[in-house]
Amino acid sequence: MKRQFLIGLAAPLLSMAASAQEKLKIGFIYVGPVGDFGWSYPHDQGRKAIEAAFPGRVETTFIKTVAEPTSDRVIEQLARTGHKLIFTTSFGCMEPTLRVAARCLDVKFEHATGFKRAPNVATYSAKFHEGRYIAGQIAGKMTKTNTIGYVGAFPIPQVIAGINAFYLGAKSVNPHVEIKTVWVSSWFDPPKEADATKVLLDQGADVITQHTEPPAPVQAAAQYGKFAFGQASDMTQFAPNNILASIIDDWNPNDIERTRAVLDGTLDKQLTILSRPKLLIIDERGYLPFETHAAHLFFQLVSRRYEKGSILITSNRSVGEWGSGETNPTAQQ
Repeated sequence: MKRQFLIGLAAPLLSMAASAQEKLKIGFIYVGPVGDFGWSYPHDQGRKAIEAAFPGRVETTFIKTVAEPTSDRVIEQLARTGHKLIFTTSFGCMEPTLRVAARCLDVKFEHATGFKRAPNVATYSAKFHEGRYIAGQIAGKMTKTNTIGYVGAFPIPQVIAGINAFYLGAKSVNPHVEIKTVWVSSWFDPPKEADATKVLLDQGADVITQHTEPPAPVQAAAQYGKFAFGQASDMTQFAPNNILASIIDDWNPNDIERTRAVLDGTLDKQLTILSRPKLLIIDERGYLPFETHAAHLFFQLVSRRYEKGSILITSNRSVGEWGSGETNPTAQQ
C-alpha cells in the first residue's frame, strides 16, 4: 500500500516539472525580408531581445515577407502550432489578426500600429511623428530649392501623420518650403520606390524622406547628389555621404515587457505600450563633415524642447487597454 502511494505521488511531481520547463512559444509576422535595414529589421531585433532576456524560457519563430491581405493563413499556422504570443508587425495585418484571434482565444496577439482590439488582441505603436517633425526641421534648413519630397507606402494614419509632421517641422523653420508626395502602394518594392524618388527629384525636391522599407529612396537620392533620411533603422551604409538622419525604431522594451507579462500571467491587466523611435543624426558619428550644422540644428532643437517635455524627450505613455474597443486611442501627456 505504501509503495502504491509513492508511485501515485511521483506522477504529479513529474508532470509539474515538465510544465515548469515548458517554453513559451512566440511568433512574429514580418511584411518584408529580415536584413539589416528597414521596418522588419528592428522588429526582428525585438525578437532577439526577447530570447536574450528570457534564456531557456522562450522559443521564437518568425515568418518573413508575408502578404498582409492574406496573412490569416500564416498567423493561424503559428497559433495552431503552439505559439501563445504572436506579434503581427504591420498595419495591414489588423483585420487578419482579429479574425484569427476570434478563432484562437487561448492565444495572445500583439498588433503593431493598428487601432482595433479584442479580448486577446492588443496594439502597440510609436510616436513616429515626433522624429518626423525634427527631421522636417532639418530638411527645412537643408533644402536649397524649398521643395522636400516624401515617398509613401499607403495612406494609413501613421504615414499621413508622418507626412504632416515632416512638413510642419520644415515649415516651422522655413515658411517658403513645399512638400511633394508620391505613393507607391507597397511596403517593399525597391524599383518602384527608386522611380518615385526620381519623380520627386524631377519636381524640384532636393531632400527626400520615406515611409517604406528598403533603402531604395536613399540610394536614388544619393545617385543624384541629394540628401535623404533613413527609415526605421540606420541606413547610413547605403549612402554615407547623403543621409542627414535616420528614424530608428526600438521595439525591444515593448516586446520584452509584453513577453514578461505573459510569462508572469499579468498581461491582461496591463495597458498597451507606446514605444518611441529614436532619431539618429549621422553627423554626430563623423559622417557628412561638410554639413555639420545639420547636427548642430538637431541638438539645439532637442535642447529647446527638453524643458517643454515634448519632441523626442517625453517618456513613454500608455494608450489603451486590451479589448477596449477604442478606435482612436490618445496618448496621455
